[in-house]
Amino acid sequence: MSRQDLKNSKRIVVKVGTSTITHDTGKINLYRMERLVREIADLRNQGKDVLLVSSGAVGSGIGVLDYKGTPENLPVKQALAAVGQGALLHVYEKLFAEYGIKVAQILLTRDVFDDRMRYLNTRNTMLTLLDMGVVPVINENDTVAVEELRFGDNDRLSAMVACTVNADLLVILSDIDGFYDRDPRNDPSAELVDEIYDITPEMEENSRSRGSSFSTGGMYAKLAAARMTMASGISMLIARATEEDILRRIIQGEKLGTVFNPRVDGCQARKRWIGFGKISQGSIYIDQGAVNALVKDGRSLLPSGVTRVDGDFDRGNVVTVSTVDGRPIAKGIVNYSSIEIKKIAGRKSEKIKEILEQKDYDEVIHRDNLIML
Repeated sequence: MSRQDLKNSKRIVVKVGTSTITHDTGKINLYRMERLVREIADLRNQGKDVLLVSSGAVGSGIGVLDYKGTPENLPVKQALAAVGQGALLHVYEKLFAEYGIKVAQILLTRDVFDDRMRYLNTRNTMLTLLDMGVVPVINENDTVAVEELRFGDNDRLSAMVACTVNADLLVILSDIDGFYDRDPRNDPSAELVDEIYDITPEMEENSRSRGSSFSTGGMYAKLAAARMTMASGISMLIARATEEDILRRIIQGEKLGTVFNPRVDGCQARKRWIGFGKISQGSIYIDQGAVNALVKDGRSLLPSGVTRVDGDFDRGNVVTVSTVDGRPIAKGIVNYSSIEIKKIAGRKSEKIKEILEQKDYDEVIHRDNLIML
């Protein structure tokens, strides 16, 4: 998708970070929020669906309670979020009401996407709200989330929301212009990358940084979000939130930020859930021959290509498929348990019945239940 094609986006997810909508003191930045709301309202006037993923609950709570320092432990963050989330939504309600737009609050935890029915119910709720002309304001439910249920940052959450509602475009508004080939804070000669078609391990390794003191995101998290959207046929763009009329200019095709171009084919909704909704229960490592069969030939994963199995999982669970050196390349629903796959690893499919005393499938993971990462 070219930048000029962005104007054809019918459904847009906009993500704003804590540093965008709060001051360094933690107090809400009303000026920026007013500008953001006005631009979203104008997109709505153009007939576009818009969902807003907004961080800032913890930061807002810090401002409301005049909390000193940076919260380090989870209970304190949850308490601050409980105070701040209500204050944040109240501001959004008042600002959107000036343009005759109603908002709905949706707070999510990671396990919502892990369960297929809850995932579908969440999707249906979001789509119904859009049909009603309501702007969903989405955030992680920091008040009740525990570490194993956390998204870790709202960049990943926004990508999962974009995949869930089959969005055309995800815009991540940040405190940086886009993706640089090197860290511009350490290297003044770093150059902004205009478009990206593939995310390399080198890019990820060079992007392991954190955001502001009140946020959890960094460029590494944004690349993880881009992986999700690109694999799902959704464009993603990172741009600086403080640019004047940033959303309008992006949609008009102006050269701003970095565009992550999606795979042309995208993937089906069920495969999106496998790849980015369901939590992986284990890992299967495969040899180069199996990698080629999956990546180049679009085939199913057979037991002959399996070299190692990690984790304890049952039939029907989702697992990560990795190369022998540990690079994840796919996720899929397994036809056999971890114990069974360990027994048949490296063997031909015709030997499965002899080894397991039964054979329900020739494949460890069928191609229909596999999504490439």
